[in-house]
Amino acid sequence: MTDSARRRGGRRASAPGPEDGWLVDVAEGASRDAGGVPVELLGDYLPLLADAAAYGRQAKRGELDAVGLLGRRAAEQGISAGRVVQLYLSAARRLWQDLPVVVRSRDREAVRAAATAVLQVVDDAVATLAEGYAVARRDLVRREEALRRELIDDLLRGDSDLGTLVERAEPFGLDLARVHQVALAAPSRRLPDADAAISALEAVVFDRLGDRDVLVATKDGLLVVLAPADPAAAGRLSSAMDASNELGRLMHRELSRLPRGRPWRVAVGRAHPGLYGIARSYEEAREALAMAGRLHADTPVINAHDLLIYRVLLRDQPAIVDLVQAVLSPLTQARGGATPLLDTLDAYFATGAVATESAKRLHVSVRTVTYRLDRVKTLTGYDPADPAHRFTLQAAVLGAKVLNWPQESLPNPG
Repeated sequence: MTDSARRRGGRRASAPGPEDGWLVDVAEGASRDAGGVPVELLGDYLPLLADAAAYGRQAKRGELDAVGLLGRRAAEQGISAGRVVQLYLSAARRLWQDLPVVVRSRDREAVRAAATAVLQVVDDAVATLAEGYAVARRDLVRREEALRRELIDDLLRGDSDLGTLVERAEPFGLDLARVHQVALAAPSRRLPDADAAISALEAVVFDRLGDRDVLVATKDGLLVVLAPADPAAAGRLSSAMDASNELGRLMHRELSRLPRGRPWRVAVGRAHPGLYGIARSYEEAREALAMAGRLHADTPVINAHDLLIYRVLLRDQPAIVDLVQAVLSPLTQARGGATPLLDTLDAYFATGAVATESAKRLHVSVRTVTYRLDRVKTLTGYDPADPAHRFTLQAAVLGAKVLNWPQESLPNPG
C-alpha cells in the first residue's frame, strides 16, 4: 500500500492518482473484463475498496450517492446493466488479488476482517449502482414514451411539418418515405396497464416483420401499431395468410393471450405511402372500428378495405336515408316487424342469392326463406330474385345496417 493510501485513513477516498499505479492497472483490467466499459464509471470505487481492506473503513452515504450517479450515467450512455455490474465485480476481484497489504499479511484474522470490509463495500456499491441505473432507465423510458406519444399523435394527425417529423421519427427507426398501414386494437374495457400490451405487440411484430420501422403506442384508449406495408415487409409475412390481413390477425392472436382486455377488436387501415398516408390509414382504421360496432360485426379483425361500400354510403347520408325510407319502410307492416325480413335479405345476398345456403346461415327452413322473400316482394314491390331489383334492395339493406334501422329511427334526411 502506498503512503498516500495510508494517509487517507478515515478521509474520503479519491480517484487513483499517479502514485497509485496498481489501482490504475486494476481499473484497466476490469474494463477489459467488462468488454471495454469506460474506467471512468468506477469513480472512487477502487480507493474505497483499498481503504476498506487496509483500514476497515466503510463507504459513507455521499460516496455511495456518487456511485449511484455513475449508475445513472452508464444507463444514459446505453451500457447494459450486466456489463456495468461486471466492471465493479471484476474490479473487486482484481483489487483483492493485487492488494499489497493482504498479500503480505500472514494473520488469518486480519485477512478475514479485510475481506469482510471489502465485501461490504462491494455489496453497498453494487446495490447503489444498480439502483441508480434502474432510476435512470425508468426516466429514459418515461421520456421515450412521452416522445413516442407526441410523435404518434402528430403522425396520425397528418398536419405537422414534414421536415421536423422526419427528424423526430429517425430515433425510432421510422422511414416516412415508405408505405405504411395503421392498425388499431380496442379492448373490451379500459386497459389498466397498457405497457404489457405494448411490449407484447412490439415483440411479435418485430419478430415477424424483422424491421425496426414499427411503432407501437396508445391513443384515446386504443393500441396503435404503425407498420411498413411495402413488398419488402409483406414478403416476410406468412404465405398462408393474405398479407393485407396478417397484421391484424397477428395483433389479435397476441393480445388474446393477455389476461386483460379480452375480447379485443382489431381494425386495419389500408396501406398508403408517405406521411399523409399514415394519417389516412389511421382514419380508415378508426372508421372501420366504429362501423364494426354499428354493424354488430362478430369478426374480431376488420379490414378497412372490406368496409369501403359503407364509407361510400355514408358520404351521402340524406340519399341513403331516403333510399331506406322509400324501399324498406313497408317491411315494418310485416308480422314480427322488419328485422326478420332484413336478416333474410342480408343472408340471401351474402350467399349469392342461394335460398338453401341462406336457410343454413339463418338456421331456418328453406320454405321460411322463400316465404320471407315473397313477403319482401309483396310489401316493397322489389323482387330479390330479379337482378334488376337486387342491387337496389342490397344497397338499401346495407344502408339500413349502417343506420342501425329499424332498431333506431331514421335520421331526418333534411
